Amino acid sequence: MHLRAMETTDLHVHLLPYDYYADRPDDSFGLSGIADLVDTARRESPNALLFDNGDFLQGTPIGDFIAYDRGLREGDVHPAIAAMNALGFDALTLGNHEFNYGLNFLMKAVQGAACPVVSANLTTVRPGADPRRDKTLVAPYALLDRQVVDTQGVVHPIRIGVIGFAPPQIVDWERQALAGKLFARDIVDAARAHVPAMREAGADVIIALAHSGIGPSQHVDGMENALVPLSRIEGIDAIMGGHAHLVFPGPAYEHTPEIDPDAGMINGKPCVMSGFWGSHLGVIDLLLQRDAGRWRVLNARSEVRAPDTEADRTRHKDGAEALWGLPAPKPAGRRLLVPPRAPAVRAAVSAIHRQTLDAIRRPVGHTRRTLHSFFAQLGVSTSTTIVAEAQRDYIMHHLADTPLQDLPVLSSVAPFKAGGRSGPGNYTNIEAGPLALRNLADLYVYPNMISALRLTGADLRNWLERAAAQFNTIAPGADRAVLLNPDMASYNFEILHGLTYAIDLTQPPRFSGDGHVIDAGAARITDLNHAGAPVDPDEEFIVCTNSFRANGGAGYSSAGPEKVVYQDSQITRDILCQYVIAHGEIDLPAAQVLRFAPVPGATVMFETGKEAAGHLGDIAGFNPEIIGECDTGFLQIALTL
Repeated sequence: MHLRAMETTDLHVHLLPYDYYADRPDDSFGLSGIADLVDTARRESPNALLFDNGDFLQGTPIGDFIAYDRGLREGDVHPAIAAMNALGFDALTLGNHEFNYGLNFLMKAVQGAACPVVSANLTTVRPGADPRRDKTLVAPYALLDRQVVDTQGVVHPIRIGVIGFAPPQIVDWERQALAGKLFARDIVDAARAHVPAMREAGADVIIALAHSGIGPSQHVDGMENALVPLSRIEGIDAIMGGHAHLVFPGPAYEHTPEIDPDAGMINGKPCVMSGFWGSHLGVIDLLLQRDAGRWRVLNARSEVRAPDTEADRTRHKDGAEALWGLPAPKPAGRRLLVPPRAPAVRAAVSAIHRQTLDAIRRPVGHTRRTLHSFFAQLGVSTSTTIVAEAQRDYIMHHLADTPLQDLPVLSSVAPFKAGGRSGPGNYTNIEAGPLALRNLADLYVYPNMISALRLTGADLRNWLERAAAQFNTIAPGADRAVLLNPDMASYNFEILHGLTYAIDLTQPPRFSGDGHVIDAGAARITDLNHAGAPVDPDEEFIVCTNSFRANGGAGYSSAGPEKVVYQDSQITRDILCQYVIAHGEIDLPAAQVLRFAPVPGATVMFETGKEAAGHLGDIAGFNPEIIGECDTGFLQIALTL
């Protein structure tokens, strides 16, 4: 019998092919496009199941509109859930961004799901010694009793176990909203306990939905990206991953004894990660044989399908026939097929799409300058400057007439849209003129809450060393070396407004791209100054930031709950909106905060969006030379250091 399991992951409310920030259609993403692939895959195999791997509630203005403007009333179904119900998902698990709007909103949203929602390592009471006795937030796993048709057309029962996992770091990243309400157990420890219980309950096949990526091989407690050690758990037959916004099988992962990136296997078990925003559909095919009344796996294959490639539209035949040379199921089995669902997905979200557009097109102010993020990693960014000023203005107001009012206030901002894994279109580019709500959402895409930290000069230096992991080490005389470290996302690159400092790229980084210390003695930050004077290691500052970073998110170890001196429930984007409304017209030049220490004779390659070609005057000091568009769609520019 041929069993097919399909996966979406990290949809982030990209339900329709529409870019709400640019206010135009974009068919490179969206669940509605994946729905067509799902319909095709179901026609190929009558025994097909569909799962979502988390991060479906937050990520576009639709998510914010539902959470902050319209709300979820009794009987309402969240549009992401409505779309998944329409497509006929068999189970969902939770990702970290499900918690951005708070626990109450999340639980209201998932109540509308027409399928099980599972997560085995998130608990509402501090975990004890026995994971099986945990009081989990949702069911740890589900047992799906299905009827399947074999290659002879005979119908059989099967029990499919589905278990979910989320990054334990959720309780730290969202500490401000979740403290005392949510706890987390290690992913692998939870699997070791619950997978045998699922087998005891009669599961013939077990599929793990892990909102987790491919990380280190060795298991350590609390791993964020735990797919490799998870694959060693006996009893798991297939793994569906995500969180990393990467594609597997695929070339992003090198061959190791445990990982086969071409076949999509980890320790011999099939695994998929299907990108983000509906860029791909993950497909795992299992060949099963019934023996003594139970099913066992004989063979497996993993693949990802993209909706916009001709090869993916034409090369697939009926699964069992194409994969293993077995006959296709006889017509009698076709009664088990699910009818096409793609039109229903589009219909389910069309009304909320129109309502969201009406809301985000509302004008709130005006900018005299273009606000863009094309050169944010070079320290030249009007898009981060306006956010930094709004944060600083808010915190200074709330610390007035307190013992902290005389401390210098700095503002730390990351360029949330600056290329990377999200592609060459992932940049802010707001032309001079009216500012609408959609533009503010473009400037600050996450619903983070405002926070302020009390840090020393030594803390600031460590903070900036973490940010400097954004760059590769550049040797003097280097000829067009790659500047940016591909292992670090731009949204983890903090720019600390209110200081001036240089980054010496000839020195090795102190931190890895994901925030782990790799050389505690490394020092890239030089000429660290405040108000024209060197920063003393013991000098104290207030640093405005967001709730995620304030709790140490992404390896910013200078932060932590013990250093938080101010926080409230205000969303940074709302603070930005209030700032723009109060000022009416914005005219902020790009603050020159950071610079690079000279690297004699060196040139580097910098990748950015194609529209950056019209703004090269902003980085004239780097003597930019356009090389051309690379095969990934980014514009390559040579810079002199």
